[in-house]
This record gives sequence, C-alpha cells and structure tokens, in this order.
Amino acid sequence: MPDPASPPTTPVALAALLAREDLGLRQLAGPGAAVHWVHTSEMADPYPYLLGGELLLTAGVQLADPDLYVARIVEAGGAALGFGVTPVYDTVPAALVEACERRGLPLVEVPPRTPFTAVARAVWGLMAQARHRELRRVTEAQQGLATAAARPDPVPAVLRQLAARLGGWAALVPSGRDGGVRGGAGPVGPGEGVADDPDRSGPTSAGRNPPGLRPGPRSSIAGRA
Repeated sequence: MPDPASPPTTPVALAALLAREDLGLRQLAGPGAAVHWVHTSEMADPYPYLLGGELLLTAGVQLADPDLYVARIVEAGGAALGFGVTPVYDTVPAALVEACERRGLPLVEVPPRTPFTAVARAVWGLMAQARHRELRRVTEAQQGLATAAARPDPVPAVLRQLAARLGGWAALVPSGRDGGVRGGAGPVGPGEGVADDPDRSGPTSAGRNPPGLRPGPRSSIAGRA
C-alpha cells in the first residue's frame, strides 16, 4: 500500500461523524474506524490516489466490480467508504454492502440532501476540535509540571504530576551501579497516604514499588495526586 504521510491532526472517530444529525449519515457495514483524511474519487481504481486513513467518498460512477473496488481500498489502507445515494444509484448496491462487510471496510450511506463537501467540512471541524483539546491537555500538563518543579520538594512533586498525567507509574532511576529507584510515583488506593520524603527508604505507596523496579538506598515511591 502507499506510504501514508503524517496526519496534520489527530484522527476523528467515524462514530463522531455519524453522530452529526445534520449530515444524516448511516453506517451499513464494517466496524468503527479512525479517519485521518477525506477524499472524493470516481475512479474505477482509487488505489493510486489514496495515502491511507481516508474516508473515501464516491457516487459509484465507475463501480463495475464492487468486490474488487473494496479490495483495492482496503489494500491502500482506506479507513472507510462513503457512498452517495443518487444521482447514479437510488440505493447503496447490495453487492457493495456485502463486499465491505466481508473485507471489514466501514461503509457509510450519504443521503441525497448531504453534499460531499459538507461531510468533508464536518471532518475538518471535528479534527480542529480534537486538535484544540490536545493542545489544551498539553498546556495543562506543562503548567502542572512547571508548578511542581517550583515546589520545595520538586522531585516527588514532578513524579506525582507525571504519574497522574500518564495514568501509571513514573520513576527517577539514576545511572549508579545499584540501578535502584531514586524516586517514583504511582497510583494510590482510597485512603492511602503519599510520601514525599526523599530520604525515606523503601516503598511508601500502598507498600508497592513500580512494576519491574526495586528501591535504591535513597528511594521514595510517591502516590499519584
């Protein structure tokens, strides 16, 4: 398949597009998908024009062999197929639905009242929203880490922030010979305390160490905030 270029934004879940009532889209076959691009084509073989990850929109002008057509989209790494009803077909061809179901390609029916440009615009809008959420998440993480680094106890504070943002364990492992954990942070259960004392030895978060790591002579395992 063609080498996909790096997407400019985070992908959009097909389900989010289907949830747009103004578009009136309906999924007829296949699983969910992540859409990176939108492309319109009436070529009999769309493979050479796809990068991978597209929602391919077509009215089926040159749909001669539905099974081969779907196979080429799957081979190119297409994310989903949107089929526009009218002016060529009054309904989505049953053979196309069967081919998409058989090959696991999501198939979406685009009603006559919805132009392809409206579908593309909706995808770009959802991508912009997703990008905004991602930028906000990164900004909040940066601010949290900066605030933690300015505290009197910066190491455990930063590790707690990392563990909270990552949803797992964060540990500081020095390059010394013992290879022990210098400091760490991980999940804590309800009512369990957090130890911030860098001079305290051994595990201090629910009596556990980060998986695969052992405490060093001056280690602290701090619970997630």
